[in-house]
Amino acid sequence: MAISDVMTEGRPVPEVLSAGRGLVDPALRTAVDTLPSEMRHVTGYHLGWWDENGRSLREAGGKAIRPAMVLLAAEAAGGRPADAVPAAVAVELVHNFSLLHDDVMDGDVTRRHRPTAWSVFGVGAAILAGDSLLTLALDVLARSGHPAAQQGIRTLAAAVQELVGGQSADLVFETRSDVGLAECLRMAEGKTGALLGCTTALGGAFAGGGPEQVDRLRRFGAQLGLAFQFVDDLLGIWGEPAVTGKPVYSDLQNRKKSMPVVAALTSDTPQGRELATLYYREQPLSGTELVRAAELIDATGARDWSQEQADELLARALRDLAAAGPRPRAGAELAALARLVTRRDR
Repeated sequence: MAISDVMTEGRPVPEVLSAGRGLVDPALRTAVDTLPSEMRHVTGYHLGWWDENGRSLREAGGKAIRPAMVLLAAEAAGGRPADAVPAAVAVELVHNFSLLHDDVMDGDVTRRHRPTAWSVFGVGAAILAGDSLLTLALDVLARSGHPAAQQGIRTLAAAVQELVGGQSADLVFETRSDVGLAECLRMAEGKTGALLGCTTALGGAFAGGGPEQVDRLRRFGAQLGLAFQFVDDLLGIWGEPAVTGKPVYSDLQNRKKSMPVVAALTSDTPQGRELATLYYREQPLSGTELVRAAELIDATGARDWSQEQADELLARALRDLAAAGPRPRAGAELAALARLVTRRDR
């Protein structure tokens, strides 16, 4: 079945995200309210609900794309989005668990244009808040009473294990000078692809979708997750701070072995060898050297290659989505969200 056979016109993406937040936010806030007071305070700050002193903010944090994808996957599989709210809440909690820990491990001091939780409340508080969100996610599924809850817990737990494995590999890569491109791709599949694949699979499962349909939705999400990581890696080098909420060249400053970096380092080119000389020395890179490192990555062709990989993965993801036989509107809206998260100016 071709993509054009199942795609129709859906709601504008902002409307889709707003509707998703309208369904998920009340349940998410109810879940977070069950946390110990200190963990609730750190979590609410991280989510953008209030400032460090607990004063309410008008604007919430991220776009909540993952919860929206859970709801749309449920609708795509023939179910009601409302039935998948517990799965959407659980996914959002796990995603933010990973962000809280990721900021600590990377030493990032800004996220979404404001100081990160660890930089405000301390490393220990941020780690514990992340731990609380992970356990809360499983509890939300367990308490839902949904027929798919038990399998959903296993699916989510397996995705978290893959995510942790990918994050662990990412950390190890920072101390190695022999990282290959194939293992870098496996790291990204675990770090990013696993949770997004779980997201769409849970939506399908909570809608009562059959095994083949749920697997197609999982593959759609997993391929999209890897495409997202390619784009995120490009933004980590060349992204505008107004878009990323982080300083320009932040991944280079942190010596991240992102996919364009590893592609350049393993390119066996003069530019790749010059980049290795910069990247593997002990001293921090100056502003001029960061600019030069970015130029060298571009010169090896790694920047163009990364974008080509993202484009191909998006195309494969959309083919899997079409093969899942989604309801037309939900299929169109999932495709629109997929294109959003793989845009360089998202």
